[in-house]
Amino acid sequence: MSAKARAPRTSTRAPSESLSDGLSREFYQRMVMIRRFEERAARAYAEAKVGGYCHLNLGEEATVVGVMGALDENDYVYTNYREHGYALARGIAPERIMAELYGRTDGVSKGWGGSMHMFDVASRFMGGYGIVGGQVPLATGTALAIDYRGGTEAVVCVMGDGTTNIGAFHESLNIAALWGLPIVYVVNNNGLGMGTTVEQSSAEPELYRRAASYRMPSARVDGNDPAAVHAAMRIALSRARAGTPYLLETMTGRLKGHSVVDPARYRSADDTARVRAGDPVAAFAARLLERGVLTEGRIAEIDAEETARATAAAAFAEASPHPDVSTLFDFTYATTVANDSRRLPGEALFPAAPRPTIALTEVPA
Repeated sequence: MSAKARAPRTSTRAPSESLSDGLSREFYQRMVMIRRFEERAARAYAEAKVGGYCHLNLGEEATVVGVMGALDENDYVYTNYREHGYALARGIAPERIMAELYGRTDGVSKGWGGSMHMFDVASRFMGGYGIVGGQVPLATGTALAIDYRGGTEAVVCVMGDGTTNIGAFHESLNIAALWGLPIVYVVNNNGLGMGTTVEQSSAEPELYRRAASYRMPSARVDGNDPAAVHAAMRIALSRARAGTPYLLETMTGRLKGHSVVDPARYRSADDTARVRAGDPVAAFAARLLERGVLTEGRIAEIDAEETARATAAAAFAEASPHPDVSTLFDFTYATTVANDSRRLPGEALFPAAPRPTIALTEVPA
C-alpha cells in the first residue's frame, strides 16, 4: 500500500465554542446521568452485586459528553476499561449497562463481559478492553477497513494517559499517519496512570505533542469544559474523515481512585481538593445558571430524574437472570471452530484412562 500525502505537523490548543441553549441542557443532563449512574454502580460494588474490576468516569463527565456528542451515528467507538459513561452517552440503555455490571443476561454483553468488556454492534460501540492499550491496534484496523472499503465513517479510540507509553500506541499512530486513516485518538489525561503521575512516567508530559513524531495534527483541550471538548472533537473528526488522523488530549480529573477499591492514598490532600473544586458537573451547572439556560428548580429536577433512572437501572439489573453455565463458551468465537474445547474449570481434557488391575500375591512369612 502506498503512503498518502501527509499533513504538516501541527500541535495546538483546541478552540472553545458556545453551545446552543438546547445542546447545553442536553449535555448537562447527560453529565448528571453519568454521575448518578456511576455513583449507583459504586454502591452496587460495595454491596457485592458487581464482581471483578470496576472503573468509574466520576470527574470525566464533561469529556465523555463532549467527545460522544460530536460523533455521527455510524462512527465506531473503542474505549478502555473506564467505559460506562461512554456507553451511556452512545445511547445504550442504562438498564442494559447496569445489568452487565451485575453479570446478568439482560446486560449489553449478556452478562459475560462485566464492567470492562461491554460491546454493542447496533450502536457501533466496539468495546472496553481490560488490557492497557488493547483497543488501540483494533481501532486502527477498523479505520484501515473503512479506508479500504471507501467508507465515510470515522473511528474514535479513547484511552488513558498511561497508554501513550506502550509500543502499540506508537505503532498505531505511525501506521495511521502513514496511510491516512480516518481515526481520532483521544487521550484522557487525568494526571495519573493508576497511582503514578504523568510527570513521573512520561519524559514528554504534554502528551498531545507525541503526535508530532508522526506529523499528525493534535491539540490539548480543557476536559472539564464540554463545549471546548465538543468543538475540538468536531475539528478532529473533520480532519480524520478527510484522511488525516488526529490526536486529542483532554485534561480532566479523577474524583476517586483508579478503581472502586482504590483508596487513592498516593494523592495529597491539596491535589484531591483541587480536583474536587474543578468538578465539571457543578461547574457546568453554575455556568448554565449564570447564562439563564437553567434554573435552580430545573437543576434539581434533572438531578431527581437521573437519580431515579439510576435506581431503576439497578432494580432492572437485580431482577435480570444470571446466565446459565451452559452458555459460557457461546461467544468465544464468532463462528464455529474445529476442536473448540468447551471444558468447564476442573474438567479433564481427555477421559481418564482405566486403572490397571494388579493381582496381589501372598508374601511368604
